[in-house]
Amino acid sequence: MSYQNLLSEIKANILYVTINRESKLNALNKETLAELADVISFAAKTEEVRGVLLTGAGEKAFVAGADISEFSSYSTEQGEALARSGQVNVFDAIENSTKPFVAAINGFALGGGLELAMACHIRVAADTAKMGLPEVTLGLIPGYGGTQRLTRLVGKGRAAELITTADMITADRAEKIGLVNHVVPQTELIGKAEEILNKIKQRAPLAIAAAIRAVNAAVNEGVNGFEVEMDEFGKCFGTQDFKEGVGAFLEKRRSDFKGR
Repeated sequence: MSYQNLLSEIKANILYVTINRESKLNALNKETLAELADVISFAAKTEEVRGVLLTGAGEKAFVAGADISEFSSYSTEQGEALARSGQVNVFDAIENSTKPFVAAINGFALGGGLELAMACHIRVAADTAKMGLPEVTLGLIPGYGGTQRLTRLVGKGRAAELITTADMITADRAEKIGLVNHVVPQTELIGKAEEILNKIKQRAPLAIAAAIRAVNAAVNEGVNGFEVEMDEFGKCFGTQDFKEGVGAFLEKRRSDFKGR
């Protein structure tokens, strides 16, 4: 796959995606969002991909926000369309992907960058990373799911404070409030993300997909997560992966899952 603003490659069933606009602190412009939408779609339909590692180029920024110059003159209608398109094609697509996405936050994750990390299923941060949603300093609010995902991750009070003050927080603080899963030295960041994905890719792919759908149901208003869980649990019994997993357990051998 060849992109203008992304680097991508598959190694050992992991799709590595790097947002490659280092001189712009990896800011999200229209072209980058379109390329992200394409690579997310590729991951979803490619059996070779068992998980995605998403990071930014360099050590300064994961993604330092959106490219403000692109929408500085937008109307109300254009602003809503911008948010809706990004939500559907990128941010929601990541969250609802049946392939696990791990964000390796290598530096500043601000605005749309933090929203991108929050859309991922798991977040690992370098100890030098800083995070925040500064949109209110521009007369805006987060538009790519930030108000919703941050509230789900850290609770209403903390989300309201972070969004309305526009404060940046350290990686250690982010870990303490549940915004990120792990904090490691910058030199260990990719290795830690790989460690997580290498564990996941040993498990049954269809069960991983079912687990993601069930976990997402827990935070989707109007959806009965218990019903989703029971439904997904039942469907697992009809898979070859279930037969392989049980057989391997009883025979005391390593499972060889095929995703079928």
